Order: sequence, then C-alpha cells, then structure tokens
Amino acid sequence: MLYVVTGPPAAGKSSWIEARARATDIVIDLDRITQALMGPGAPAWSQHPIAMKVAHRARYAAIDEAVKHIGEVDVYLIHTMPSPKWLARYRRHGAEVVAVDPGKDIVMQRIKDMRAPGLQAVATRWYAQQAKKPAGRTTGRQASRAW
Repeated sequence: MLYVVTGPPAAGKSSWIEARARATDIVIDLDRITQALMGPGAPAWSQHPIAMKVAHRARYAAIDEAVKHIGEVDVYLIHTMPSPKWLARYRRHGAEVVAVDPGKDIVMQRIKDMRAPGLQAVATRWYAQQAKKPAGRTTGRQASRAW
C-alpha cells in the first residue's frame, strides 16, 4: 500500500509514520534524505539550498522505484503539499492520502520552538491551501501525537 502523508511542517508526519511503519517498509521523507546527504553536525531540519536540490532528485528517484514494490511492502511518502498532478499520480497507484494536522496554533508553536522560522511561511501556505479545498479531498485527517 502507498500512504501519502501530508500536513504542514512540524505537524507530526514523521511521528505518524513511525507509529505505523514496519522495519521492512519504505519511508520516503525529504527531511531524512536531506539529513543523510549533509555533513556531520548539520541541523536535523536543514534547508541548505544545494542539499535540498540534491535531496529532491533523490526523492523523485526513490518514489519512482518504490511504487514498483507496493505489492510487496508498504510505502510511506511524506509530501507536504502535493499538487493535483502529484495527487493524481499517487492515486493511480492506489494511494491512501492522510493529512496530519494537530491545528495551526500547535504547528506554529512547534516551528517557533524547534524549526527554522522560514517554515512558518510554508505552514501558512499549507493552511491557506486547505481552506480552498473542498471537503473529502484526503482519505483521512489525523492529529499527531502529543508533544
């Protein structure tokens, strides 16, 4: 099964996956990919432009390969704000789309406490995009774990 996990930054998407994925499942997480590509001592949520560019390429390759194996393993893919084109592609593979959203106040506080301030703009865009969507666009909406 392909699970596409959406939600604003610091919503708990990775935690949602950690609570469900098995060791043999595939997890495609841009934050984890970027961290793996950075040198020692890099921050956990690095937004270094070159690393992000390389990480995006690696993510696309991982997606292309992983969807070939969704009959054998579960694939968990974090995609914060998939476009309609990406959603259509994921749905062609039978994806279940899950939005993890503990609420805007909680997300903004987590970003303030733990992440780069620029991610507040990403979270604001995510919430603005959600307000424009008709109900029922995702399979399920999930709160994240308590922090």
